[in-house]
Amino acid sequence: MASTTATPTENVARFADLHGALTANIATVIHGKADAIDLVVLGLIAEGHVLVEDVPGVGKTTLAKALAQSIDAPFGRIQFTPDLLPTDVVGVNVWEQSTNRFTFRPGPVFNSIVLADEINRASPKTQAALLEAMAERQVTVDGVTHELAPPFMVIATQNPGDHDGTYPLPESQLDRFLLRTSMGYPSRDAAIAILQDPSEVGAVPDTVEPVLAISQVNGMVAAARTVHVAPALQGYLVDLADASRRHSAVAIGLSPRSTLALQRVSRARAATRGRNFVQPDDIKALAHPVLAHRLRLTREAVLRGVQPHDVVAELLDQVPLPAPNSD
Repeated sequence: MASTTATPTENVARFADLHGALTANIATVIHGKADAIDLVVLGLIAEGHVLVEDVPGVGKTTLAKALAQSIDAPFGRIQFTPDLLPTDVVGVNVWEQSTNRFTFRPGPVFNSIVLADEINRASPKTQAALLEAMAERQVTVDGVTHELAPPFMVIATQNPGDHDGTYPLPESQLDRFLLRTSMGYPSRDAAIAILQDPSEVGAVPDTVEPVLAISQVNGMVAAARTVHVAPALQGYLVDLADASRRHSAVAIGLSPRSTLALQRVSRARAATRGRNFVQPDDIKALAHPVLAHRLRLTREAVLRGVQPHDVVAELLDQVPLPAPNSD
């Protein structure tokens, strides 16, 4: 991503410039959704997957397409339906008469950016077909393991759970998503900009040219791993998880994987903000999209109308931040 002779300050500035170019390019087709764009890009840099939950027609699919086009990456789309089979996702071995042997035909998961559209319309068995790919960046078919080349990211869209024809995502599947967010309806100004856009809804115009190469994305991923997290902030992450396990509304608290996820994406956010160290604000800004979908509330709390985001807000209020300048 940067030359070996560049100073740390120059490297950080270069990282922020690349991030800015990428988000600005996506924003040319996704109007008024800077926060959603930023979260998806952070998910890419932090080597994670993103679940976007919202009603149809607010730009979820367009966002995934624009990201892939902006980094010149192979793009695959899986339209999840009740009759979709696991082999439709990962691929299948096909008998070739000409060679007298089986040949593996990869599925759409063998792309850098994979859109799992309306993932909660498929059966749990088909949803689970993504688990190995998302967790280990590989798939196994008939005992043979096939690696997925980096970068690899799943952007899954899902309709709200109360819509007809949806299957709730199991906890193991939800936990594989680094971030969960929503698009929301556009503001008035953004809606007018959409109406004035010459492209049709859901289309990514040809004018969206790549602004980053895959090698640059991989360089950003590697650089984000080096961002410093002070031991005091790591203690803060552990305290948040511990407090969640003792919260009266929580049946299953945050796991160590949750704290690792929040640390990883906080590193990415710090780098995109031009820093080589994480600040408490990075953690607090990302706590809701990283942690809320990993909490399991008690039945009594659900009946009272308590939401996971409410619990995350309480945890952020109750757990004290480390003292300034603590190492």
